[in-house]
Amino acid sequence: MISCAKVLGIAVLMGISNAAYSNLSIEGLYQGKSLYVQSPESDEGFGFCINKVTVNGEVCTHSPQASAFQIDMAEFNIKMGEEVLIVIEHEEGCKPKLLNPEVLLPKSTFNIEEISCSPEGVLHWTTSGESGALNYQIEQFKWNKWVVIGETNGTGLSNKNEYTFNVSPHSGTNTIRVSQVDGSGKKKASPDVEFTAEGVAEPQMKKSNGNKIEFAVNDKLVSTKYEIFDAYGNIVKKGMNSVVDCSNLKKGVYHVNYDNKHEKFIRN
Repeated sequence: MISCAKVLGIAVLMGISNAAYSNLSIEGLYQGKSLYVQSPESDEGFGFCINKVTVNGEVCTHSPQASAFQIDMAEFNIKMGEEVLIVIEHEEGCKPKLLNPEVLLPKSTFNIEEISCSPEGVLHWTTSGESGALNYQIEQFKWNKWVVIGETNGTGLSNKNEYTFNVSPHSGTNTIRVSQVDGSGKKKASPDVEFTAEGVAEPQMKKSNGNKIEFAVNDKLVSTKYEIFDAYGNIVKKGMNSVVDCSNLKKGVYHVNYDNKHEKFIRN
């Protein structure tokens, strides 16, 4: 007579041998933390639907037969910042859930070794300690806020990295910084750097019957960056030009940011 325990064991083995499997994969960079996985019950009603887990091709020794388990990448001698590929083999029709996939996203760990900007607007900065490729945002402080004026790719390398970016300066003193936003949504910013642009005169805003705006220096039209907001704070126009057509705006009061200044504009 076959015992109940033996019958159960045979049923489980038959279920595994006949099951069709799919793979769920996730890749990123090791940031020193474990990945947590949630596994639904198997369709056969015995155990859970995840069959096997590999990290960079190596099979995890810990059994995935649990409703939730952790993948400790430290066991695979993976170094901080190294690439990781995790493949989860599971039964078709089941949907394993990654509880904290953000742990494989790069963190902003850069250190600023040097940052400066020339009077011509050439921004130069040197970093060390990067642990993943994240974009640098170049920000300029104007209109009482930090404004993103450009972006460049970070190398993600831990050794010395050098970057340059050409800033379009406004008149007077310019304040610049670089920053990164990592997978956690946190922003890390460099120290501010100030410079005074050479040959950039302060423009004036001229209003023509509420139909257009002109930017000029000594009555000569000059292009400048601008933003136009309505009374509710919505941006209705933005760009860089010497003349802005406002004939398609509704009548009312608008706020204009330009150069490093702020003024009101009434559309009649």
